Amino acid sequence: MNAPTQATEIRLASRPHGVPTQENFEIVDTEVPTAGEGQILVRNLVMSVDPAMRGRMRDVKSYAPPFEVGEVMSGGAVGEVVESNVDGVEPGDHVLHQAGWRTHAVLDAKRFVKVDGDAAPLSTYLGVLGMPGLTAYAGLLESAEFKPGDTVFVSGAAGAVGSLVGQLAKLKGAKRVIGSAGSAEKVRHLIDDLGFDAAFNYKDGPVAEQLAEAAPEGIDVYFDNVGGEHLEAAINSINLHGRIAVCGMISQYNATEATPAPRNLAQIIAKRITIRGLLVLDHWGLQQQFVSEIAPLVKDGRVKYSETFVDGIRNAPEAFLGLLSGANTGKMLVRIAD
Repeated sequence: MNAPTQATEIRLASRPHGVPTQENFEIVDTEVPTAGEGQILVRNLVMSVDPAMRGRMRDVKSYAPPFEVGEVMSGGAVGEVVESNVDGVEPGDHVLHQAGWRTHAVLDAKRFVKVDGDAAPLSTYLGVLGMPGLTAYAGLLESAEFKPGDTVFVSGAAGAVGSLVGQLAKLKGAKRVIGSAGSAEKVRHLIDDLGFDAAFNYKDGPVAEQLAEAAPEGIDVYFDNVGGEHLEAAINSINLHGRIAVCGMISQYNATEATPAPRNLAQIIAKRITIRGLLVLDHWGLQQQFVSEIAPLVKDGRVKYSETFVDGIRNAPEAFLGLLSGANTGKMLVRIAD
């Protein structure tokens, strides 16, 4: 059978104002590229969609450059090597890289790492054993300075990062772990499947009231994936010398004008709260330690993970929009090929 000659890629058609729509994306069919000297050609099998991609759709200076209008978007992906001009890499090998949002990618030797599909499912290298997993691990242990006996609150707790934060806290001796999510089904999942001590649906009422009920003795650590009302509630409930790791603020990603800060920031002084921003880019030095510790826990079932798949590269925009609206449980992924 002849190799396919057509590739498909997703380009940024326009910058969204507010909530992104399908019109902000362009699906383009093109020729399969060819690997040059010192490069490989990869056929992507599965790709990641992540909340941080929303920020890169804006034309603003940040820790990562914005996507360019008219250009292919990018994100984490795992693929199979089709052609190789790199020593030690053979056709059939699997690699992890950042050239998702397309069916085929040409990569220089420094832009990928080999992964073992026999050691763990390939999708896990984009989720529980990948960037989201390392974010949870480093964020809880380094940014939030977790200690055994802490009471931990996680927002966005049914997502790829939050679900692992809660489980790690329990495994490492948390007194109590509380999560918030956006549906009754996700709340049940947190308690029944992941072992959270308490969870609530933030749509059921004021977050501050529900958190105070779930944590009558207060919280010591807040892992923030949401911002806004959740952050204000956590500041209300946090104990003296509490720590807050701010990983994301998905409640504000689609805002068209500045959102008000929490109204209780003065409590930072009285409670001597530490609030620290979290970027996984600062913690790559923990990668080997993280994988060596967490991979066995995943393999024997002590750490559980969920994945939500959308099939087909042409449905990648749909997957991204679904992620922003909470359609996923665990890691949101696009299955590009088998």
